[in-house]
Amino acid sequence: MITGYEVLAKALAKQNIQYSFGIVGIPITNIAMAFQSESIQYYGFRNEQAAAYSAGIVGYITKRPGVVLAVSGPGMTNCISAMANSMVNKWPMIVIGGASETSLDGKGAFQEFDTMACSKPVSKYSARPASINHIPLVVERAVRMSMYGTPGPVYIEMPSDIIHGKVEESSIQYFPLVELLPQLQLSDSQVGATLNLLKSAKNPLVIVGKGVAYGQADQEMRDFINKTNLPFLATPMGKGVVKDSDSHSVGGARTFVLQNADVIFLCGARLNWILHFGEAPRFNKNVKIIQLDNDPHEFHTNVKAEVALVGDAKVILNQLNNAVKEQILPDTSDWWKNLKQRVVKNKVDSEKLQADRTIPMNYYSVLRMVEDSIHAQKDDYIIVSEGSNTMDIGRTILSNDSGRQRLDAGTFGTMGVGFGFAIAAHAIHPKKKIVMVVGDSAFGFSGMEVETAARYNIPLKVIIVNNNGITYGQEEIDKTNPQQIPVFALSVESKYEMISQAFGGKGAMVKDHKNLQERLTEMLNDNNLWVLNVMIDPNAARKPQEFAWLTGEKKKEEAKL
Repeated sequence: MITGYEVLAKALAKQNIQYSFGIVGIPITNIAMAFQSESIQYYGFRNEQAAAYSAGIVGYITKRPGVVLAVSGPGMTNCISAMANSMVNKWPMIVIGGASETSLDGKGAFQEFDTMACSKPVSKYSARPASINHIPLVVERAVRMSMYGTPGPVYIEMPSDIIHGKVEESSIQYFPLVELLPQLQLSDSQVGATLNLLKSAKNPLVIVGKGVAYGQADQEMRDFINKTNLPFLATPMGKGVVKDSDSHSVGGARTFVLQNADVIFLCGARLNWILHFGEAPRFNKNVKIIQLDNDPHEFHTNVKAEVALVGDAKVILNQLNNAVKEQILPDTSDWWKNLKQRVVKNKVDSEKLQADRTIPMNYYSVLRMVEDSIHAQKDDYIIVSEGSNTMDIGRTILSNDSGRQRLDAGTFGTMGVGFGFAIAAHAIHPKKKIVMVVGDSAFGFSGMEVETAARYNIPLKVIIVNNNGITYGQEEIDKTNPQQIPVFALSVESKYEMISQAFGGKGAMVKDHKNLQERLTEMLNDNNLWVLNVMIDPNAARKPQEFAWLTGEKKKEEAKL
């Protein structure tokens, strides 16, 4: 005989599902134990939301879904934000939620709730096995639906009687492994149209998005940039696909290059809020777009694509590379001369801020020291960046050498992802150093997952850039009149480092550059869990921007949550 929870675990293992996360309880505890029996890694979290973010980022890094396991009712609904995050970012993930016995449906059973209905807006597929024998079919379809077409989240509801029931093992039929879809190639005319439009441009630009990172087309993208000699700009999670240090990178002249490019090859990126919808004045109003995406629904959004290329980035870029016979843009072009001048000028302006050693510290000087310290180690690493100014400024200073090396709030701008992403990154890449660089507000969303990291002996390096608030803080607050406390303020000089110490990790608070350097060196050379609490000026801010970060907002930002 075999139980439903054993069949579920075996069906997932046969689909090469390797990573699971969650919080156990009635009726799912035995499922988690069965996962471990089938060599599916299981990480028990303190909140389902963080666990579900882990499952989503597994899908992004590996192209196969991670699994989050949640109890009935409120356990499953705690996963909905992460499901929405994966849907918006287009990452495969599987949510498995418990439910009361089917015979109790409608009677007000423990944690009874229509989670199937809840899942519909944030999932591609939702199913409830009708029997134990039905489980393998539901699992195979869930895996396939999460990966095929536009990747995204799926939901499986497991009633208690299905979980704990038993059938003859010989009656169970498992399904073959869901393989990645074979990818179609472009026609010769599409290849020609793409290259001819780029050749006709005076000011061409390539934008490298996280879709290229998801497609694991790092080498193909690098080859394309080198062969064509085109400048490129990376979106936040597209960073590292081509090294930030590559001479073709024009991230330091972002505003200028977007305003003046006349042809843009949009690779695995979308003209949404991150790229200001492709609209003037941030973009040339007459810009022509070549769009590469695995989802045809994205074509012509906000700006009509002159050439639309649907398919896998790895396959399509390889085709284009084979067709490129010579450089498209010579170094001697006026476009390259202007871009290089702009990059140098902006670099000088930023370096002045990064070199500032006044006290209290600012974002730029702190992040510069973090960047230098990380690269001095010469270790392979992944950066998890979360927050407001910490994430935005960090994007311009913390450099990336490979795709999927930077994990952040993504297209949905989701706060609370940090620990979920970091723990999943360690599970997938246990030999890489996982460095979290987060704001104090961002840390608060999932700070208790420090205990999760400690329990599983995960040596995360957590750097909190602490300004006592959400975007802006206060040097002191009057607790005798709590309703007069500014809405953006958090407690002053909170000793977050003590959370790590409470669970056997290490921690320290620093307030000056000398102490910061000493502690960074100590932390990065230590194989223990660390929380480094870095106090900065509560009024520290980004350097003035030519445009507000969010289209439609005033140039001078009063608040950015």
